[in-house]
Amino acid sequence: MSTFNTRGITLGIESFGDDSAPLVLLAGGTTMLSWPDALCERLAAGGRHVVRYDLRDSGKSTTTDPQAPSYTLRDLAADAASLAGRLGGRPAHLAGIGVGGMVAQVAVLDHPSAFSALTLVGTRPVAPGPPDDDLPDHDQATMSRLFARPMPDWSDREAVAEFAASGAEILGDDPVAARAIAARIWDRTPGTAPPVQMANQMGIVFSMLDCRPRWRERLPEIEVPALVVHGRRNRFFPVGNGEAIARVIPGARLLVLEEAATAVPDAAADEVTEAMLTLG
Repeated sequence: MSTFNTRGITLGIESFGDDSAPLVLLAGGTTMLSWPDALCERLAAGGRHVVRYDLRDSGKSTTTDPQAPSYTLRDLAADAASLAGRLGGRPAHLAGIGVGGMVAQVAVLDHPSAFSALTLVGTRPVAPGPPDDDLPDHDQATMSRLFARPMPDWSDREAVAEFAASGAEILGDDPVAARAIAARIWDRTPGTAPPVQMANQMGIVFSMLDCRPRWRERLPEIEVPALVVHGRRNRFFPVGNGEAIARVIPGARLLVLEEAATAVPDAAADEVTEAMLTLG
């Protein structure tokens, strides 16, 4: 893992594979560890230069004040375009997971010449907040259970890892994997200030971003090959959100992972890799 400076900020990055190979850029949701090691390694073995990165206010990227971000969703999209151009030197395959998928949608719309393909994993076509009437919202019973839990002591690594494991169990993800990833995120987080730890573990900064104007109506403008991956058991962004995206992006392929929820499980890494490699 290292850092990369662009547009006056620092972004935490990790590279896999041959630097001269076609670039696959993975936008975190919000940290790079949202993208599983197994998927990164398989993409690299498939002849790609894979770079996963932390969004602002997470991981090793510039962290200022997650409770009052001074940037917008479009700034995050511009970060992706700048990173793609400086790392690859040619249009890159951009992938975003969760809220990183929102960044990826806007990046491809606002900076079409920077990207050659688009993969969207477990995301939706509208900003945080109430969705459009035709889109399924978070499962309310699941959200009630998630937010009924007391916050952990953010200075306690094991408490944070346990909090992540219990959340994964509620969401239908693997609690063992979630515990391990949360511990790695904690280790990479600059300090133990609760707002910073929460931003890294829960992505709360996104609820405070300016995400205007809407981009959903522009999705038919996307001209690059697109893949939409969604877990059938995703209770946070139910699968209808992925289906809605795939319907309106011209030629998009929808890949539903029947046994997955919000995370990409290692068992699905080969299937997702194969689908991504077919895009270019």
